[in-house]
Amino acid sequence: MKAEVIRELTTGEIKERLEEERKQLTKLKMNHAVSPLENPNKIKAYRKTIARLITELRKRELDAQVKIGHNK
Repeated sequence: MKAEVIRELTTGEIKERLEEERKQLTKLKMNHAVSPLENPNKIKAYRKTIARLITELRKRELDAQVKIGHNK
């Protein structure tokens, strides 16, 4: 999932997607531990997507704090 697509999502959708991605990553890691995946790069892709989602959530948090700070 690209950053441009993530920016278009609402905060609730991002949180929902983050939870789903984490579940998928856990499932993928478990499957990989039992029998090697055909494409282990999928694990890396899920981790990067999770990082992008977390980064966007944090960015929105900071933007909200800045807006509140300017109103004082």
